Amino acid sequence: MGDNTVSVLLGYGNGSFADQQTYSTGFKPQGVAVGDFNNDAQLDIVVVNSGNHTVSVLLGYRNGSFADQLTFSTGWAPQSIAVGDFNNDTCLDIVVPNFGDQTVSILLGYGNGSFDNQETYSIGDDPMCVAVGDFNNDGLLDIVVTNDGRNSVRILLGYGNGSFRDETAYSTDSHAIFVSVGDFNNDNRLDIVIANWDKNTISVLIGHGNGSFGHQRTYSTGSSPTFVTVGDLNNDTRLDIVVVNNGDSTVSIFLGHRNLALEKQVTLITGTGSQPRSFALGDFNNDNQTDIAVVNSRTNNVGIFLGYGNYSFTNQTTFLTGTTPISIATGDLNKDNILDIIIANHDTDSIGVFLGA
Repeated sequence: MGDNTVSVLLGYGNGSFADQQTYSTGFKPQGVAVGDFNNDAQLDIVVVNSGNHTVSVLLGYRNGSFADQLTFSTGWAPQSIAVGDFNNDTCLDIVVPNFGDQTVSILLGYGNGSFDNQETYSIGDDPMCVAVGDFNNDGLLDIVVTNDGRNSVRILLGYGNGSFRDETAYSTDSHAIFVSVGDFNNDNRLDIVIANWDKNTISVLIGHGNGSFGHQRTYSTGSSPTFVTVGDLNNDTRLDIVVVNNGDSTVSIFLGHRNLALEKQVTLITGTGSQPRSFALGDFNNDNQTDIAVVNSRTNNVGIFLGYGNYSFTNQTTFLTGTTPISIATGDLNKDNILDIIIANHDTDSIGVFLGA
């Protein structure tokens, strides 16, 4: 059995981190995110626990430490988590896809660290990942969810009062497992990118700005991609795409171009058999360049690749985590203007916090 904790790594601002601090979560933490849930201008942590169908909220103190968890019920086997203000009350809310009962849960925040009972929406087979964005340019947050069992993504457009329209589905490659959002063609309309675990591809769907999307364009990745996100890795003001490949323990970097083409430029090695699961982008050594922090689930560490600003990176430096780290978030947890790292340790039922100093 696990020990139901989380680990926090405080950063030193030079790409290294203090020893992790661990905090208890629910059973089998699956995803982690940060936000200010009690409006005290201090970052808090929220963790989704797939084993006991809850989210844990840990309210933060200014010194980078956290209160004991508060727990709130979700649907069955929640898989990931995202935050946003879905009812325009200036209080952060939570959205969670529930793999076991084919729903998404919306938990509206009261702004004091507590949340209303969940409202659920049917979403199709095997929802795995959720992301938020304004897909129809109405100033209201919408939701996109991957359906692993349907090889699709579903878009739920928000009404701005915490409720959502019926979903619209768009096809992906096989086993759509993760989704991220960004404007890839600089038209001020949000697009989406999906990691397709079974086909070793990513799918890019260009947004029309009215809540609808074009047909997918696919690009080959490494083996068994499990996570994808976006950022500008070469300082050309165009979004690039980064993918972690669990099957061959690599990270793939695709550079974005004006004509929507993506060029697979760099492959980073996370270590033989390391089985990376997710990563975060951020400036961990305060040089104004984007770095990558990868959680390696098999070797129980987080690897830091420092960026040179030209889409090349140093070899990774690793820091020990709990057992089977699978999700990561970043933020300045102790108000020192240095990024810190939070990691969900699936098999020790914990989060780890690594503070930078």
